[in-house]
Formats: sequence, C-alpha cells, structure tokens
Amino acid sequence: MRGAKSAKFVAGAIVVALAATACGSGDGEDKKNTGSGKPAGYVSIDVGEPQKPLIPADTNESNGSYVIQSLFTQLLDFDAKGEIVYTNAESVTTEDSKTWTVKLKSGWKFHNGEAVTAQSYVDAWNWYANIKNNQQNSFWFADIAGYDDVHPEKGDPKADKMSGLKVVDETTFTVELKDRVPYFNYKLGYTTFAPLPKVFYDDPKAFGQKPVGNGPYKFEKWTHKKLIQVQAWDDYKGPNKAANKGIQFKNYSSLEAAYQDVVSGNLDIIRQVGPTDLPKYKQDLGKGAIEEPYAAIQTLTPAFYSKTFKDVDPKVLQGLSMAIDRDTITKTVLNNTRTPATSFTPPQVKGNQELDTDIFTYDPKKAKALIKEGGGVPGNKVWIQYNTDGGHKEWVTAVCESIRNATGVDCVGDAKPDFATDLEARDNDEVKSMYRGGWVADYPVNVNFIKELYHTSAESNNGRFSNKKIDAKMAEGDKAESLEEAVKAYQEVEKLLVKEMPAIPLWYYRINGGHGENVDNVNVDFHGDIELPQVSVK
Repeated sequence: MRGAKSAKFVAGAIVVALAATACGSGDGEDKKNTGSGKPAGYVSIDVGEPQKPLIPADTNESNGSYVIQSLFTQLLDFDAKGEIVYTNAESVTTEDSKTWTVKLKSGWKFHNGEAVTAQSYVDAWNWYANIKNNQQNSFWFADIAGYDDVHPEKGDPKADKMSGLKVVDETTFTVELKDRVPYFNYKLGYTTFAPLPKVFYDDPKAFGQKPVGNGPYKFEKWTHKKLIQVQAWDDYKGPNKAANKGIQFKNYSSLEAAYQDVVSGNLDIIRQVGPTDLPKYKQDLGKGAIEEPYAAIQTLTPAFYSKTFKDVDPKVLQGLSMAIDRDTITKTVLNNTRTPATSFTPPQVKGNQELDTDIFTYDPKKAKALIKEGGGVPGNKVWIQYNTDGGHKEWVTAVCESIRNATGVDCVGDAKPDFATDLEARDNDEVKSMYRGGWVADYPVNVNFIKELYHTSAESNNGRFSNKKIDAKMAEGDKAESLEEAVKAYQEVEKLLVKEMPAIPLWYYRINGGHGENVDNVNVDFHGDIELPQVSVK
C-alpha cells in the first residue's frame, strides 16, 4: 500500500511443515501474558489473515503488508510527506535514470545473524522475478534489463538471473534498466524489494509460514485465522527501531467486533472503525480517536471479462459514474469520513490533478442518457463484489440504490465473507460484474495509481483492462528524462483514462481509527498505515 507499504489492495472501508531455522522468542519475565492474552509490553492491532504466505514479493494486500513491514526492511521508505528516507540503503544514485547504483549501510543482519549484503538483494530480486516462482509482484521487476529472460510471456525462462543486476562489492550493487525510468528510486520504497537470507532458498514454502527478515521485528508465531505475533528485534539498525516489545496482529470477523474490543480494553488499536460506530467513535475513544487523510482511493472496478462489461462502451461506465451521488453518500453513510474523488489519483501523490470532466458529478439525467447512448447494460443489472469483514456493506447498498434510482439499472451487492476470499475471486477471474477496488500508495507518484492498476500486464489489474494506446503512452512516460517529465506524461495518460474508464473512482480515504488508553504515540504515515514501531505501551 501500498501499502502500506506494498502495492496493496485495501481490506477496509495455509498450513505446511515449518523450517526450524527461523528465529523464535526467548523465555523470561517479559513474556508473561497480560489479561488480554498478549505478552506484557506488546501492542495489539486488528489485522486480518494474509492472503498469501509471508514472502515480500507475494504480498499485495494490506493485511499481509502490515506483517511484512514489521519483519522486513527494504532499501528506503518515505516520511509523512512522502519524501524518501533511506533505511537499509546508504544511497541510491543515477546519472542517466537507466543505471542506478545502490550502496548499503554496513552492519545490517537478518534475524538469524546472517549479514545483509548486496548479494542478499540481487539473489532475492532474481528469485522474485522468475516466472517459475509465481510471485504476485514479479511485474515490479519488469524495468530491469534481463527481466524478459527470467519472466517470458510464454514458456520456460531462458536464464535464472537478470542481466541488469551486478554485485560490485559486499555493500554495493548496480541496477541497469531496459530504458530510463526517472522514478525508479521511488519504487524501491515498496516492500517487494526487500532482501532474503540464504535459508529462504532451502524451503521457500516453509519460510512463508515462519519468515526470517531484517526488519524491526522477528517472527514468533502464526495461528492461522486468529493472530500473528512478532517480537521486537534488539539488533535492528534502522531508523524505525521498535519502542515496544512486540506486535500482535489479531484477526476479527467484523470491524464492529474489533471496535468493541478496543472500547473494552482487549485490543489496543483499530485501523478503521466500521460505519455503524463512526458516529460515536470520537466520543468513545476521546484522545484516542484518529482521523487523517492518506494516499488511497476507493473505486468500482469492472471485470472486463464478465458478461456485464465485456466489450462495453466506456459511455456506459461514465453513465454509471454519474449515477453515484458521492457527496450524499460520503456525508451520510460514511459520516464525512471520505472525500469524493475528482480524479484517478489521491491528492497526496505527485501529479494529482483536477480533470476537466463532469463524470464524477452526480447527474441522473445525463447518466441515463450516456448509458442508453452506450448501448445499455446487458441484462440491465450490475453486481458489486465486496468483503463483508471490511465495513463495506452500507456504502455498497447506498451506491446501488443511487444507481438504481438514477438510471433504472438494477444493482446488488455480491458479498464475500472475508478479504482473502474477495481477492481470490479477483485473481481467478470470478467477478460477476465489478468489484470494490481500494488502492493505497506504494510510492507517492501518480504512476503508482495508473500503471500498477491499468497497464495490460500489471499484476494488480484484476479487471483485465487492456488498451494498447494507453500502454504505449505509459511507456513514453517511463522513458522521460526526469521525474517531473514522467509525472506530466502520466497526467496525460490519466486524461485518457477518463475516456476509457478502466474504473469508477468513488472517494479518497481517510483513516478513521483509534486506540485505547494502554498505548501512546499512535501515528499514521502517508500510506495510511499505523507506524507500529513508534507505538509505546504505558
């Protein structure tokens, strides 16, 4: 998220033999459980079951991302304003935006004591990119020279290493790209670029259940569909060293249940309060209430392979967009906790712009006319897929009612029991009509909300949108001579999105969460993530 520092889908508004090499926790007074069922000095937060095993390049949703961020640290990160902060890297430099030199800080180790070296990164990136390893985020390495050899469109890979990665010495490596990518250093802030220890390659499947990272916390346990627990790592060298003794990521079946546990003192932090509790959470939590905008957007994403939207005229989607009364829904159902979208990117990223269009404006008469002009909706019915554990039912119902009243097109929710089930349906092309899309920034550039979602070959393009003209325009932007020129080029791409409608932007996110009285220093980063290492226990 992003994510959130992963390219991640936003959740809210796997049992195998384990390797014995991963670090566990020691015994001692600090490990005594408190009345809430967590060790003393630990912080608990509502984070659901990750969709995939805990491997950085196989995680692109917010539940898994939270855990990955605690266990792994990549080369760089971003501050609250979205500016680069070096973590494991000493520097990332280039003279031509095509060949980049990475210098690592010395003295870093993995949780098992192995040194973090340039080879740790190069080996990991080659493994992540290899098509045989089937990693969800392999697309993120496509800029690197030699990617096509390890990840061909068809058939087996021709090589097991990308030609663009070269180890110079123990703490230095170079990255040669296929073409200039002036924003490549920003992409390195995504956790999919994290390094891996040698033990990973002995048994990747087992590692995903009990990972060994280089982050501020080390893995302790994963009780599937209940909780994941990590312990603060004393030898961590990064700027975000833990101020607490550990984290419990607790799985809840609903936001309401999590909220009740915060109020009763059995949970420290809730990331997002559900719609039913939004009117009262500030009163209930007092100084513990959190409300902050962050770089994320909610959309409705058509499945372009579905009977409803296969070969659809974009005018139909423009009409559906104008049938949604964003102002009323955000003010009433969402209790002023969202801001109606006026573009495909949130305000916090470089290149966000006001688009010269009325497709985000509620206009029932024009909505109906556009849908008719575009040939109508097959069967005159649409479905909106969503996960019931994320507090979405109320607004999905309101959006459907708005569409129905404005256009006469029937609209119903298609509920999935949890976020993982929702994501599996997307991955397997099983969406009936459209799905609730939520995307949080991985890096603060408009490219992240355009290329990673709407390029034909983007892994997170679950609507299967494809447009050769738009792909070509993205390629032009990637070859720009500066970050500023790339941003401008993607602004032109965004104007094409208005005409083609790969998704219907709804609103920008604000985090409306909170914490109980047992913790302090609960802050939110620009991705909308709680900065867990900073949280202190009273």
